[in-house]
Amino acid sequence: MTNGPIDLDIFAELKDATGDEFAAELVNTFLDEAPGMIAELKAAADASDPDGYRRAAHSIKSNANTFGATTLAELARKIELEDMPATGDFTDAKALETAFAKAAVALRTLNND
Repeated sequence: MTNGPIDLDIFAELKDATGDEFAAELVNTFLDEAPGMIAELKAAADASDPDGYRRAAHSIKSNANTFGATTLAELARKIELEDMPATGDFTDAKALETAFAKAAVALRTLNND
């Protein structure tokens, strides 16, 4: 069941598998590290580094899937499969930042429940 940007079934599975406390730690780590992953995506686009660009998108996708951030994961998957944009084109990164911001709010709320 999706609740906005988070699939609640996936999030519940994570909590069942790891326990509430460890799941909360994992979420906090993701919330801390995801902006850096998005920055890596921007840096790779700016440096015309297609491998770095795909790696950053893949990392975001994998992490987002873990927490049920399906909208963010799907966007990252599309970015991973597409050709890298022209140098300095941060349209993809901006879209990821927006999707991440929505997922972050939802994950913080779920973490505090």
